[in-house]
Parts: sequence; structure tokens; C-alpha cells
Amino acid sequence: MADDSAQSLKPGALLAAMRQKNPLVQNITNFVAMNIAANVMLAAGASPAMVHSPEEAAEFAGIAAALTLNIGTISPDFFDGMKQAAEAASEAGKPWILDPVAHFATAYRRAAVSALLEHRPTVIRGNASEIITLAGEHASGQGVDSGDSVASAQAAARALAIRHGCVVAVTGERDFVTDGHRAVHVLGGSALMPKVTALGCSLTCVIGGFAATVPDKPFEATVAALALFASAGELAGRDAHAPGSFAVRFLDLLAEVTPDAVDAVARVIPA
Repeated sequence: MADDSAQSLKPGALLAAMRQKNPLVQNITNFVAMNIAANVMLAAGASPAMVHSPEEAAEFAGIAAALTLNIGTISPDFFDGMKQAAEAASEAGKPWILDPVAHFATAYRRAAVSALLEHRPTVIRGNASEIITLAGEHASGQGVDSGDSVASAQAAARALAIRHGCVVAVTGERDFVTDGHRAVHVLGGSALMPKVTALGCSLTCVIGGFAATVPDKPFEATVAALALFASAGELAGRDAHAPGSFAVRFLDLLAEVTPDAVDAVARVIPA
């Protein structure tokens, strides 16, 4: 029975479960990512809803199975919608994921993320510089770009996960996921992935899809989302040799990749 249970939580099995469930996920993301993220989610097997208006964000959070928030192009309207949706999701016990894009760049962003953290995100996903600075340490990020390695952010990620009682994912050349106690690396992907805009933002939304599928297993859900991206990225990189062709092939592979291929191609190893 224990072996069967472990098998059911492998990334491939969770991908099959998400595709069968097709969960509705509310995404308040940035203008750059909206179309790309919606297409990525549809290809992966989840149902995206880009509902951000403060007049309906909280109500919709009660309908959706999960919520994702991304502050990439934050504005007062978007922030109001985010706060209300996060509060509603938290009160309803639904998973929600925070993507603190360049939160260290301005006072407005820092205040916004601080307010959102009060609603206890289920998962925080960011690049190394975002996670390091969110943990209160000095980093070398510039705007939305990370100036730090994933390896240098691991201690900060563990501390952040314990402080907020959540899962933290640091994505980059060698992804790292922790809940403060357990930790894994997810290997795979392609060097072309950073050359395609909004793939990281789209990954945050896909984490929402997996979290909606197994809301009581956010660590496994996050690992599964990263494994899906790692496998699709690696397979797409074998056929494509430039960002444009890679973007198309990656979207195709998200839909085409089988659960068995996800488990075979992406390497999930203890950290």
C-alpha cells in the first residue's frame, strides 16, 4: 500500500490526475504573461481564468479550485484584486501561489508582497534573487533577472518555508523545492527557456493547477509542475535551436508529453 501511495504522488501520476480533473485556476498575473500563461495551462491540462478586477476577484476565488498571484505589472487595481482574492482563498482553505516578481525593486512592490504574505500563501515561487531577498538577505538581482545561483538561495528558501509554513520553489538552472523539512532538486529543461518571455510566470500558474488537483499535497504538486516543465523543456530543446521555434515546440510538448515520459525525462533527486 505504501508503494502504491508513493507511486500516486509521482509527477507523472499527478499530471494524469490533473488532466483528468481539469481544475479551474484563477490567475492574477502580469500583462506580459496573460496570453502565454493561459495557453500553457490549457496545454498542460488545467483551465485558466484571468480574473483580476477587485469587483469580482474575491467572489471568483470562491469558485476556482486554486489561485495564483504574480506582481510583475502590479497596479493599484490589480493589487486590490490580489488582496481580496488571497483573503478569500485563504479563508476557504484553497491553495494559492505567490510569484513575487522583482519585489525588491521598489518600495511599492515590497509593501505589496508584505501585505500578500499576511494571507499565508501555499507556495512561493521565484528566482534565486527574489527568494534570497524575500528571506531578508542581500542578493544581486536586477529587475526581473536573477543575479544569484539557485544553490546560493537554498538556505534562504528553507528559512522562508519554515517562517511562512509554505512550500518554496527556486527556479533556475537547477530547480530547488522545499517545505522547510523536505527538499529536492528538479533537473531538466533547456538553455533556451530563459530566452522565452513569461515561462516562469506560466510555471507559477501551472503550479496552481497541480495544487488544485492535490490541495493537501503542495510539496508534491510543486515538484510535479516543475518536473512537467523540465521534461517538456528538455524534449523541446532537442528539436528546436532558437527561442521562437522552442516556444512553439515547448507548448506542443506540454500537451504531448506522457506521464511516463515526465517521470523518465525529469530528474527529481533529494537535496
